[in-house]
Amino acid sequence: MEGKRKSIGFTYALNGLKEVFQSEHNFRLHMLSIILVVIAGYYFDIDTIEWLAVIIVIGLVVTTEMVNTAIEEIINYVKPEIHPAAKKIKDIAAGAVLIASLTAIIVGFVIFIPKIF
Repeated sequence: MEGKRKSIGFTYALNGLKEVFQSEHNFRLHMLSIILVVIAGYYFDIDTIEWLAVIIVIGLVVTTEMVNTAIEEIINYVKPEIHPAAKKIKDIAAGAVLIASLTAIIVGFVIFIPKIF
């Protein structure tokens, strides 16, 4: 039974990834950005430490985007009508994605700008 539970949990996780990919435009933009950054990483032959930094910020952005989406879905379910508290919660979650994305951009600049010039 233990193995079956793990399998079911993994299936739910994959369903979550599929759902966010299909329903969230910003998530698809993040995926496109990831592809471009990985291509740039190979093109500019970034080293192991640089790859680790890239992987960490990719994980940070994807995770915050998915948590933001989950928070928005919960708020829409619990409070479908417009409410100041619901707006505040959604804005804070979106702000977290913005901070994660800006962090990723800064890391990208630190890694790639010297290689470009």
